[in-house]
Amino acid sequence: MGHLTQEQRYKIEVLIQEDYSGSEIAKILGKHKSVVYNELNRNSDVRSGQYKAELAQKKCSQRHRLKPKKIHFTEEVKEHVNFWIKEDYSPEQIVGVARLEGINCVSHERIYQHLWHDKKQGGVLYEHLRTQGKRYRKRGSAKDKRGQIVGRVDIGERPKIVEEKKRFGDVEIDLVIGKDHIGALLMVNDRVTGMAKIAKISSKEAVVVEAAVKKILQEWKPMLHTITSDNGKEFANHQSIATSLEVSYYFAKPYHSWERGANENMNGLIRQYFPKK
Repeated sequence: MGHLTQEQRYKIEVLIQEDYSGSEIAKILGKHKSVVYNELNRNSDVRSGQYKAELAQKKCSQRHRLKPKKIHFTEEVKEHVNFWIKEDYSPEQIVGVARLEGINCVSHERIYQHLWHDKKQGGVLYEHLRTQGKRYRKRGSAKDKRGQIVGRVDIGERPKIVEEKKRFGDVEIDLVIGKDHIGALLMVNDRVTGMAKIAKISSKEAVVVEAAVKKILQEWKPMLHTITSDNGKEFANHQSIATSLEVSYYFAKPYHSWERGANENMNGLIRQYFPKK
């Protein structure tokens, strides 16, 4: 091996002071003589020509820091990513599967960069994303009325065990709205298992949503603990839902969709195969 440890550099310093030649030092260290001569040439003090182990170690470390990093997004990785993007896998899914199977891959952020670059070049890979690069309403609109729900209990009061994801029965619910706001899909998913229930409903009126939630979750009622939703007016009848199903009902903070991460991801998956049109 050509690499030297800090301990070996201290040995070189001592042996140099005792007038050992480079070849002799190499034999003592069990290295090829070229390794020792390269070390002396590259890491000795430029002004005095003396070899000091501490200085040599600093020089070596600095070179490693400044050394150009290996490009991980190779053509092989790019081909792998492009294949699964075309199969409608999200960048997060591609990275997750690669990690599980021990396949070399880049981060999901790097995959998104690749997709946006491809789009600028006239490519169509981005069309396989669930959002297809669409921008959504800006958060924090002054005219937005979400969050004004009577009897609303904030997610901050939800039991900590829900975050630990150790039990079945802590569910998240949401609506995937149809084109022109006609019809919708009621989405219910369990946080731990990922099990989902989906129901088509005629509208997003609170009374319609209330009836659908009660019906779709009736089978799970003995195992239910909590329900969490966003602050849409469609969930205004939450108190009736909670009483009927004997659960505690919580609302995520407005514009904090990550507090219902599993639900948001499920919505993306469903929207991918049931677009608004």
